[in-house]
Amino acid sequence: MQIVSNQFQPIEQITLAAVPTEQAAFYLSRRPQTLRSWSCLENGPLRPVRVNGRLAWPVKEIKKILGIECQ
Repeated sequence: MQIVSNQFQPIEQITLAAVPTEQAAFYLSRRPQTLRSWSCLENGPLRPVRVNGRLAWPVKEIKKILGIECQ
């Protein structure tokens, strides 16, 4: 079963440097709490950056994990 969401653009169309936790979780097929856990425990496949105290996940790293070419 594939989850489809009209809420987020395809990752290939994202031009931002980083995305919020909910969006990153959607692309990685994980729950947002899993990404928050990765951040706290520093044991996930990527590290977030903090922007005004909020987590932001680097799009370039998400694409790398998904095997999508970065330009």
